[in-house]
Amino acid sequence: MLDANIKNQLKTYLERLIQPIEIVASLDDSDKSREMQALLGDIAEQSDRITIVERRDDAERKPSFAINRQGEDTGVRFAGLPMGHEFTSLILALLQVGGHPPKVGQDVIEQIRAIEGSYEFETFISLSCHNCPDVVQALNLMSVINPNIRHTMIDGALFQDEVDVRQVMAVPTVFLNGRHFGQGRMELAEIVAKIDTGAQARAAEKIAAKGEFDVLVVGGGPAGAAAAIYAARKGIRTGVVAERFGGQVMDTLAIENFISAKATEGPKLAMALEEHVKEYEVDIMNLQRAAAVIPQERGFEVRLENGAALQARSVILATGARWREMNVPGEKEFRGKGVAYCPHCDGPLFKGKRVAVIGGGNSGVEAAIDLAGIVAHVTLLEFADTLRADAVLQKKLASLPNVTVITNAQTTEVTGDAKVNGLVYKDRLSGESQRLALEGIFVQIGLLPNTDFVKDTVERTKFGEIVVDARGQTSVPGLFAAGDCTTVPFKQIVIAMGEGAKASLAAFDHLIRESVAA
Repeated sequence: MLDANIKNQLKTYLERLIQPIEIVASLDDSDKSREMQALLGDIAEQSDRITIVERRDDAERKPSFAINRQGEDTGVRFAGLPMGHEFTSLILALLQVGGHPPKVGQDVIEQIRAIEGSYEFETFISLSCHNCPDVVQALNLMSVINPNIRHTMIDGALFQDEVDVRQVMAVPTVFLNGRHFGQGRMELAEIVAKIDTGAQARAAEKIAAKGEFDVLVVGGGPAGAAAAIYAARKGIRTGVVAERFGGQVMDTLAIENFISAKATEGPKLAMALEEHVKEYEVDIMNLQRAAAVIPQERGFEVRLENGAALQARSVILATGARWREMNVPGEKEFRGKGVAYCPHCDGPLFKGKRVAVIGGGNSGVEAAIDLAGIVAHVTLLEFADTLRADAVLQKKLASLPNVTVITNAQTTEVTGDAKVNGLVYKDRLSGESQRLALEGIFVQIGLLPNTDFVKDTVERTKFGEIVVDARGQTSVPGLFAAGDCTTVPFKQIVIAMGEGAKASLAAFDHLIRESVAA
């Protein structure tokens, strides 16, 4: 199951096991069970601290396995083979159950340990989803720390009947005690805060007690990370408020145009950005969303949605952008019930079904190409009279037998009952309405700046972009902006980083001149 190189790496990792662990496998006579049996056998060969127990007459999902301390039910279970992006989740679960200390703060460990009640989590994933491992690893760790918490990772592609019954149409989807808990990427602190009811109030109180920052960066993507690093290197008091550190990069799978790295993935780059920022004395306030930026007589007040407020002499807005929505009837109602925005994550859930891709740019055509290898049929709808994607992508798309391209198509409605069953579009040439019977719709029509919270504070374009000059200065002195939320053309990671650095240097220059003037 595992090649020699992976076995050698795994053996090195498993040398860190402190105490014996027992893997209890629930198997049947299926091919997938035989694959799991081979995988677990390869794992057990790499450490004499691991024992495999097979069961065939229990009521657990098959194939699945639990990772336990000997004599205990730790509550960590994998239903399906945790390969692909989830292989790291498997290794971490083995190490943590085996006593290797996790890389989280002691205060977080104590917070998890103190949670009372009974929590049975189930996370539906796809092995191609790059956001799913964060959720799986967080819930596994919580299960290892607190005996009141249990967690099962479920491969949606393998347990398709359960996916259909529970109407799971996007991953990761998390259920708690049988009820829907959350969907999409969630960090450990975010999950803990949702079940620890006093966490938000404590966080707000802690944030409100902070002193004034020289530079406060709002946003934790490439632009925000670069701005924070450049500010901290000047020796001034720097803070970062981020709704999600890494930003839109966390939702990017393949990155092949980041100079100096031939190829990487979004989550890896986001982790590297955060680690780099943490090398400096930067106060990172993650999982916090800004609600308003209020100019003061001297500096700014940044109000957060949790009720706290921060003071800063200068502010850099680096809030990035989000997926643009179609804004048609039915889209919001069926989001996560057939309407999706990440083909890499959610594509496997639509195996053998009919889907549409909205958008004929590079993102839309790439999505259609990827989905064509999974689903029964893809219909790509483009508003204009021609596709806008690169020629090489269009050539590949045209070679696929299960793809139909419709141009001059304006989507007007998403239809469904409990989940999506089709869409309605208008032929822009004839004016006639047409209906497509579908099970899924993937929206790929660009990005929308995250700037609504400053619409009454700074000058913006009709598209919501913050107007900046060559230095990143906005219409408000001392308030700077950088990255995808601004008027700077070409929304690229490398450009956002440069703009973040430039805005930070401009903010430092502003602070110097302000001090001299005072």
